[in-house]
Amino acid sequence: MSNYNISKPIEAYSNALKKVCPDLNTNELNFHTNKVKVIELEAKKNYLIAGEIQKSLGFVYKGLLRIFYIDKSGEEITITFIKENFYAADYSAFIEQKPSKYYIQTIEPCLLVNIPYHLIQESYSKYKSFEKFGRLIAEKHLNARQNRIESFLFENAEQRYLNFISHNKELLNRISLTHLSSFLGIKRQTLTRIRKVLATS
Repeated sequence: MSNYNISKPIEAYSNALKKVCPDLNTNELNFHTNKVKVIELEAKKNYLIAGEIQKSLGFVYKGLLRIFYIDKSGEEITITFIKENFYAADYSAFIEQKPSKYYIQTIEPCLLVNIPYHLIQESYSKYKSFEKFGRLIAEKHLNARQNRIESFLFENAEQRYLNFISHNKELLNRISLTHLSSFLGIKRQTLTRIRKVLATS
């Protein structure tokens, strides 16, 4: 992936900004996007390690990542997947600049636009239009967390699986059954059984 055009990831990030903040003018966009950096990561590389303070928000231009933690038995528990046009972050820890409890790891080779924390804060204070960007990202992360909590409270394993594929069908060929079963909170054998039942029904 090393032969990429650096302008394309930044252009995609700029378009994502304009989509949520249509009031941003060219000068405001240029001030912000001229200070971001494009990084490339191979598959199975850590973007964030538990215990670290995340210094940059990662806009995913290409590739797929997951957020996970390691439980007391040493098992990796996946809590979400991050695909193109979404942001790689432990957002709660990021906005408070405190150590994260999670790992963020690439599943596929990735191209990310790194947006430093200090640049986000500078953009907020310099241009009011950027405040909407911060608010909408926070709301998106809060909604995702709430939906995940409610899925475990009100849905069984089969319903969680069906809900996942209804919203993320394109990810099924990109993630392993091990990661998916961990995300759904079930054993891999249980997921295999659910898939077999659904395939024959």
